[in-house]
Amino acid sequence: MTEQHTAAATATDPHDPLVPHAFIAGLPKAELHVHHVGSASPRIVSELAARHPDSAVPTDPEALADYFTFTDFAHFIQVYLSVVDLIRTPEDVRLLTFEVARDMARQNVRYAELTITPYSSVRRGIDDRAFMDAIEDARKAAEAEFGTVLRWCFDIPGEAGLAAADETLRLATGDKLRPEGLVSFGLGGPEIGVPRPQFKPHFDRAIAAGLHSVPHAGETTGPETVWDALIHLGAERIGHGTTSAQDPKLLAHLAEHRIPLEVCPTSNIATRAVRTLDEHPLKQFVEAGVTVTVNSDDPPMFGTDLNNEYAVAARLLGLDERGVAALAKNAVEASFLDPAGKARIAAEIDTYTETWLAPCPGTTMGPCAP
Repeated sequence: MTEQHTAAATATDPHDPLVPHAFIAGLPKAELHVHHVGSASPRIVSELAARHPDSAVPTDPEALADYFTFTDFAHFIQVYLSVVDLIRTPEDVRLLTFEVARDMARQNVRYAELTITPYSSVRRGIDDRAFMDAIEDARKAAEAEFGTVLRWCFDIPGEAGLAAADETLRLATGDKLRPEGLVSFGLGGPEIGVPRPQFKPHFDRAIAAGLHSVPHAGETTGPETVWDALIHLGAERIGHGTTSAQDPKLLAHLAEHRIPLEVCPTSNIATRAVRTLDEHPLKQFVEAGVTVTVNSDDPPMFGTDLNNEYAVAARLLGLDERGVAALAKNAVEASFLDPAGKARIAAEIDTYTETWLAPCPGTTMGPCAP
């Protein structure tokens, strides 16, 4: 992290929150690893399912909690794709995107790089130009109404192979298609059986077109996948990178070259990538000097949100309010936002934190925050 502050180890229960949830909820934040379809809340999913009654996805928001209980990563992908199948028209795309931004704004997310898989929608029959217009219209409307700035990462669904990679590259770099908000190029989906090096030509061309490289790696496979993402795909950040903790040389490389990990603790538990939160390698990353950012991945599907992920990270790292604020600034610094935008949000974080921690007037009893 940019700086590390830890709370005094005086709590009798290590699971007690060290930082008030209200502080985290009000903290200005940026999020770098969060999926477009995976961010659809039960409210949004049920509305989409009602629009398309031939789907197996429940229309009852309460029933979605059971539907979003996963046995393993393969089951998660199966359920995820069933929700993807609900996105069938440009109007569906626009609704999803705008409402995701609304949910982010409620958590004081000031900036987010939303991972979108355009191949999944275009191959289902949505016109590619109409798809781009829908996400851009939603982006601009969300920034005007909520103040939340959205940018896009277009990712290859790895399980769909090189044909999907070709199409994703076309959608990301075509002169008449590339949306204004696009900043990066990624690779998602299952890692097992999907070697990273095969996508090198696509990442080379995306980088040449001015896009940043942010592939998933080391989530359900070993650290060799992270090395592949670095060496062959030119990764500037790593999505998850969970198994990097198994390779000290890799941790040293990530730390030395300031390559951030996009860490998603609850997601890793939900998909069985990590057995328990107490076994999560987040603390190992920080102790090795690796820059970490906290993210929610597919929050409604995993029964979480970004505020909860910060609370989890605060407990695992033993952070106080200043430590959590420093963690939030990591995400801002690791983002692809312009320098002025980074400075603005970082200043917001500092002002909010100092105001929260300022003593109440006329007392010496400490913060008078709510």
